[in-house]
Amino acid sequence: MNSLSNLIDGFGTALQPEFLLYCAVGVLLGTAIGVLPGIGPALTIALLLPLTYDIEPTAAFIMFAGIYYGAMYGGSTSSILLNTPGESASVVTALEGFQMAKRGRGGAALATAAIGSFVAGTLSTILITFIGPTAGRLATKFQPADYCALMVLAFVSVAALVGRSALRGLISLGLGLFVGLVGIDQLSGSARFTFGQANLLDGIDVVVVAVGLFAVGEALHAAAHAHSPEEIIPVNGRAWLTRDDLRRSWKPWLRGTAIGFPMGCLPAGGAEVPTFLSYGIEKQLSKNKEEFGKGAIEGVAGPEAANNAAFGGVLVPLLTLGLPTSATAAIMLTAFQSYNIQPGPNLFDEQGPLLWALIASMYIGNVMLVMLNLPLVRVWVKLLAIPRPLLYACILVFATLGVFSASRNPNDLYLMVGIGVVGYGMRYFDIPVGPMVLGLILGPLIEAQLRRTLSISQGDWSVFVDRPLSLSILIVALLAALVPHVPRLVNRLRGRASAGRLILGDAESD
Repeated sequence: MNSLSNLIDGFGTALQPEFLLYCAVGVLLGTAIGVLPGIGPALTIALLLPLTYDIEPTAAFIMFAGIYYGAMYGGSTSSILLNTPGESASVVTALEGFQMAKRGRGGAALATAAIGSFVAGTLSTILITFIGPTAGRLATKFQPADYCALMVLAFVSVAALVGRSALRGLISLGLGLFVGLVGIDQLSGSARFTFGQANLLDGIDVVVVAVGLFAVGEALHAAAHAHSPEEIIPVNGRAWLTRDDLRRSWKPWLRGTAIGFPMGCLPAGGAEVPTFLSYGIEKQLSKNKEEFGKGAIEGVAGPEAANNAAFGGVLVPLLTLGLPTSATAAIMLTAFQSYNIQPGPNLFDEQGPLLWALIASMYIGNVMLVMLNLPLVRVWVKLLAIPRPLLYACILVFATLGVFSASRNPNDLYLMVGIGVVGYGMRYFDIPVGPMVLGLILGPLIEAQLRRTLSISQGDWSVFVDRPLSLSILIVALLAALVPHVPRLVNRLRGRASAGRLILGDAESD
């Protein structure tokens, strides 16, 4: 009952005209940047971070949350109509959604994506309402050793599950950890990796890194791979569902939510893994397996629900443990810190009015999302026609203005460009950029917790295996590192077994 009374108070705040306006702006802006290929919520929130100097926290986080889950839905539009995912989590949607659009059923695909996003977003927000405070109370039992183990799990999971190669994930993570070490050592007061540059003594701002990686790096990548515009498939008729479409969609919506929310809570984070998992499950359970690959509506409904539900899951470790499990969550953590708010076990007690207003705004934002996006679908289609050179030129202008306005320091602009070149190189070699941001955020945190742990234990490393909780988390981290390699090992063993049988067969025939 305490959660319900707090939620009612949150609605009292979120329904004020000012906050409703910020929620609507966030949802519309999020949908727009989700529609445009190559622009994600992490970039948008990073560009808007300088606004935190002028906007009060509740308004800022209501808008940032709207951008996040609006982008999750917006990415489906370009996936369905252009076969070009606007967001990495919308890759799976393109598999069936584009085929539906080619068959003249783009309206139905967009409708099941919109309604599925609403259903999943609302259900995941209900789970946050009741799970969030409980998770916060459980998190108060975490000791420094447990936090260290949890961050090790986050590092291992991100490196193992992000991108096509664990090595590439580790390279990205290592770059982030290195950048996080630049500046003054908080314990000894000595300068680290500043190379004699006084402007690096305070470290490298996360905003500079995020904008450089996502804005400058993406713009350089787009310029280097410029190509002729793709054909956009028009939407014919109303974007709505028939009775048969609804019958085939409601179960995938629920299953997608059940998959996306808990996987969003995991340190691997993000929505890419649950969307692929949801697609595979729907393909196995569907009574219309022959339609998969040709435009099965279940292949759109399930992954889109998993996509939006994962956002709710990402918020649980972010708010209760201060642990970002995706690049966008890492940028939101930076936004909290810019207001001198540190997410963690006591956040619901210390910042209750802000958090409950944020949760209430998510209920409102999901309603806005479905009410605004279906009627405006043709407007979003027109955004796809914006010339890419003009689009990325505008992004670079906003990026430059945002970084300079935050610090008024020209050196930050040089850093932004340099990091943007690194970001382009990472894209060229297919190295994911998300782990670098997570390494930058979590590196200083794990260093502080590790030093605190060893100080308490007087240098005894066995403290990590003496506590059952930290030992359990480290075992899970070990499994997370090994599990992705199991299929490859099994296939190799099968290959050797087959080769052995062939050799034996040849020997017997001789």
